[in-house]
Amino acid sequence: MGITKKAVGYIRVSTEEQAREGISLDAQAERIRALAVAKDWELVEIIEDKGFSGKNLERPGIQELIGSCCGRKADVAVVYKVDRLTRKQKDLWHLLEDVFDKNGVGLVSVTEPFDTTTATGKAFLGMLGVFAQLERDMISERTTEALGEKRRQREWVGRIPAGFSVNEKHLKEDPEVLGKLQKAKRLRREGRSIRNISGALDIPKSTLHRLLSVNLKTLKSRYLNNLA
Repeated sequence: MGITKKAVGYIRVSTEEQAREGISLDAQAERIRALAVAKDWELVEIIEDKGFSGKNLERPGIQELIGSCCGRKADVAVVYKVDRLTRKQKDLWHLLEDVFDKNGVGLVSVTEPFDTTTATGKAFLGMLGVFAQLERDMISERTTEALGEKRRQREWVGRIPAGFSVNEKHLKEDPEVLGKLQKAKRLRREGRSIRNISGALDIPKSTLHRLLSVNLKTLKSRYLNNLA
């Protein structure tokens, strides 16, 4: 009998991907477990990154996977799809050459047939990396176009500034908050303390500090031009 290989699984999903594609963490884990049983591998653990995109390797789960491979805790790393690891070709090659190959760890995808121990398999994996990055770039492009269209329709996108609110997707002045902001600044110029102003205007001190740092002239010139 041969030596049983030790496998470590890695699963990832972002909220957007889960809603769009339905590749839940549970579904990925189930497929990885089934493959391990079919291959007669010992599945040591399944590491997950929940709610993280594949745009970089700054994820706790992927760093744990890298640590497991560098510590030679597994013979093979298993993923549902290669793009679960990363959507950037540069990061994929880093993982393949500096993490998996360097530490004698094979890479297996449940849904994509390749063998990273052969030149052909590496080339095929490289092609998958190209398409994964292409998909990421297209998503980014579509997002940029969608935000641009919202701005053309004068819909507000981004954080709502102090003194404003969003009504029917458009930025509107909030007279009550702007009034308090102006009054707070006037009282502060008169020498009133933060505690005194906070009590007089019924504004929490932490909120008051933030409001007093706002330059009204700059705020209005920047945001009032965006009003419908």
